[in-house]
Amino acid sequence: MSITVEVRKGNVEQAMRVLKRKVQKEGIVKELRERQSYEKPSEKKRRKRKENIANCKKEKKKLERQRGY
Repeated sequence: MSITVEVRKGNVEQAMRVLKRKVQKEGIVKELRERQSYEKPSEKKRRKRKENIANCKKEKKKLERQRGY
């Protein structure tokens, strides 16, 4: 797996933003943070559940905005 970013017209700042966005979308930074230290299975379940609840709320809010509620 490799992520490549093309620098156009010497615009390094734009290339860095694109790279940062691609890395974030792939979840590489999040995975590195998780692997820095051991996480107990119960803590992992708790974290995943909390993330799922947040995503559910976010999706619900998005649908309400689209439907005009």
